[in-house]
Amino acid sequence: MPKFGVWLVGARGSVATTAIVGAAAFRAGISPPRGCVTDIPGFPGTLPPFADLVFGGHDTAEISLRKRAEQLSEAGVIPAHLPALLAGDLAAAEAEIRPGHASGDAPQSAAAARLIRDLVEFRERHGADRVVVVNVSSTEPPAVWRPEFERLADLEEALAGGAEVLPPSSLYAYAAFHAGCAYVEFTPSTGPTLPALAELSALKAVPYAGQDGKTGETLVKSALAPMFAGRALQVRSWSGLNLLGGGDGATLANPDARASKQMSKNRAVTGVLGAGIDGQTHIDYVPDLGEWKTAWDHVTFEGFLGVRMTFQFTWQGCDSALAAPLVLDLARLVARAHEKGRHGVLPELGYFFKDPLATDEHGLAEQYARLRAFAEELS
Repeated sequence: MPKFGVWLVGARGSVATTAIVGAAAFRAGISPPRGCVTDIPGFPGTLPPFADLVFGGHDTAEISLRKRAEQLSEAGVIPAHLPALLAGDLAAAEAEIRPGHASGDAPQSAAAARLIRDLVEFRERHGADRVVVVNVSSTEPPAVWRPEFERLADLEEALAGGAEVLPPSSLYAYAAFHAGCAYVEFTPSTGPTLPALAELSALKAVPYAGQDGKTGETLVKSALAPMFAGRALQVRSWSGLNLLGGGDGATLANPDARASKQMSKNRAVTGVLGAGIDGQTHIDYVPDLGEWKTAWDHVTFEGFLGVRMTFQFTWQGCDSALAAPLVLDLARLVARAHEKGRHGVLPELGYFFKDPLATDEHGLAEQYARLRAFAEELS
């Protein structure tokens, strides 16, 4: 049977580990693929089976996947018996993890060559038909892209000259495209969004999708905002407070990294309801929450005869458990799209993202309809 490689940037993080454990549990028949959109009965098309997915990745952390899975088990994210029961699957994925890249580690040209080699060797070792690189690493601060490198030729020249011109997420995307791999930007980091990388994607005939996985509060926003619009209720303000623990919370404690996340989390409301709505999204790091997060949103709106009203909701969940099935969904869909000859950005996958690329559609129902039509097309 053909194999499909899933290469995770941030492979020993919470989301990646949960995704690897989940896929192994599905394959062993231990757990149903709950939360996987592509496994809903009646979802159109035929996608790579979970049993055909093989995992590898890059990471700068030294903790083993088995140990990370045990930590997640203690936190209540992964059932307690799974790390031991799936030890062989975790060891197989661990053997395919290579050292990641951080800014300043090495000249970017040399780093890119190493990342490309890792991807090509992984594909060849497993005889994989396709490899999809998924970035689930820590959020980067917003990057300032220099206009003189918008063209691929200028970027290649700068890299050959020893310049450090790409944020890490974009270097991973650059390496993926050069290796002939599809790419998914699951974070709000820059990734493949630069014009020079879009040119490279077209040149190498590989697809990409992103950005910033939509797992919790923003998922609710993208369902509720069209409700207000469809009932002609004028939203006056929409404010949100997010309390996060774990590694994601620690990363977002940095104001620069937090700015990227806040921008992507605000897209759904403004995309559906337009600009001019008061309120902000706040993100606070609360270490005691561990792998869990809480979001509280407060909405004021105006109805018939100008009557002012209020709506509030609270969302509590485990981000890794919400994100992991989407990572598997995206890997399957993007692998199939690549197999069918699609290249460049895939706006049809906007259903999965807070800040979807190449589309202005943020309403959840419309996004889901487009996703189903895309899956049907791929079949």
